[in-house]
Amino acid sequence: MDALYSVAEVVEATGGRAVDVDAASISSISIDSREIAPGALFVAIKGENFDGHDFVAQAIAGGAAAALVSRDRAEDLGGLPLIIVDDALEGLNALARFNRAHSSARIIAVTGSVGKTSTKEALRVALEPSGRTHASIKSFNNHWGVPLMLARMPRDTRFGVFEIGMSAAGEISPLSKLVRPHVALVTTVAPAHLEFFPSMAGIAAAKGEIFDGVEPGGIALIGDDHPHVAQLLETANAKGLRTITYGFETSADVRIYDYGNEGMESHAHVAGSNLEFQIVVPTLGRHTVYNAVGALLAAKVSSADFAGALAALKTHGAPEGRGIAFKLGDPARPITLIDESYNANPASMRAALEVFARMPTVSGRKLLVLGDMRELGVEASHYHAAMRDAVLASHADQVFLVGDHVAALAAVLPPRLVAARTQGVEEMVPHLMETLAPGDSVMIKGSNGLKLGKLVAHIRAQYSAQT
Repeated sequence: MDALYSVAEVVEATGGRAVDVDAASISSISIDSREIAPGALFVAIKGENFDGHDFVAQAIAGGAAAALVSRDRAEDLGGLPLIIVDDALEGLNALARFNRAHSSARIIAVTGSVGKTSTKEALRVALEPSGRTHASIKSFNNHWGVPLMLARMPRDTRFGVFEIGMSAAGEISPLSKLVRPHVALVTTVAPAHLEFFPSMAGIAAAKGEIFDGVEPGGIALIGDDHPHVAQLLETANAKGLRTITYGFETSADVRIYDYGNEGMESHAHVAGSNLEFQIVVPTLGRHTVYNAVGALLAAKVSSADFAGALAALKTHGAPEGRGIAFKLGDPARPITLIDESYNANPASMRAALEVFARMPTVSGRKLLVLGDMRELGVEASHYHAAMRDAVLASHADQVFLVGDHVAALAAVLPPRLVAARTQGVEEMVPHLMETLAPGDSVMIKGSNGLKLGKLVAHIRAQYSAQT
């Protein structure tokens, strides 16, 4: 395996001191002692529920070449190969800054209330035909995930794609300044983490922090399908950035129109900013086309092969937990499972319900499992009750509700439609499994804290996946 850093570079970057380190190089970086590759650097981050210093010995035993540790814990780890710094997380940030300074990659940063992970994944796929692409994994988009992903980026990377998230004001700005993107993309502004903000304008301002670190002469790509576009444009213009908006709105610089679907594919026409093309993606929903167009624009302004990007997205499915579809059981009458279990807010819930409404059903019923949309503050009941019309428009035959806030939705739905309501996912399992039958379609959607993925796993374990 090629070296990611020499040990000397790690010491130089972090200002640390190597003790008992025999290795000359580092092959990879990890903060999880259970996922150590031979020759890795283990970074002993202290979190809310764990302290990586407690797992240094385990990491070294698993093959790590050294551990990056905080000075106040180094004495407890005597005899192990260590690189000692004032603070391990700050050391990781320093290593990320060093790597960014030595990289010639084209860097794209992605944020937004909805669709940032899906857009990031679409962008990864779109860029890969044009050269080595390094992208954030999973949702590693916070104060430790972003520097970890940046520090992991190989030196010969041509395109780097970084997802940046937040739950409070002031969190995105330092991460943008760390990543220093050439292109910053904001998918949308929607009610997410609303309990931590006084208004939607506050959320828009927090998302606009992504422009703080954009390199001089950089580009801001802004999704147009929300009421806060002008605020984001003002922020980007104040930074001297070139701006391009995209979306279904007629005001967008790059407009999506003539959206439709056939089977499980979506298609649309796109025109504007000297571009005109037809896009096809193998997933349902206007939001999947919207995310793909954002990714294509980012690829285009990053000098990637546009035709290659367009072709790659034609075969790119939804990420796990974000709309991926499974055909399960009897191929003659399969159960169609739509896994939207990763997260939920009002915008993504409406988008998912629109997809479910468009899903073709040859036989069987349409079943919905909806969980709480969390972090909506004092308006939580209002936002849940407001889903009534979208639920009815989805043509669901039965609705299963999980959590506390969904009580407000249950109160406004026809009683015949609500098959069951439980506090947690475990209690819901028997209700759903007793109802689910061959030929049925079921979609599962809710905030990640409810762990609705367990219900997805239960269904998949009971029925063998066919596709």
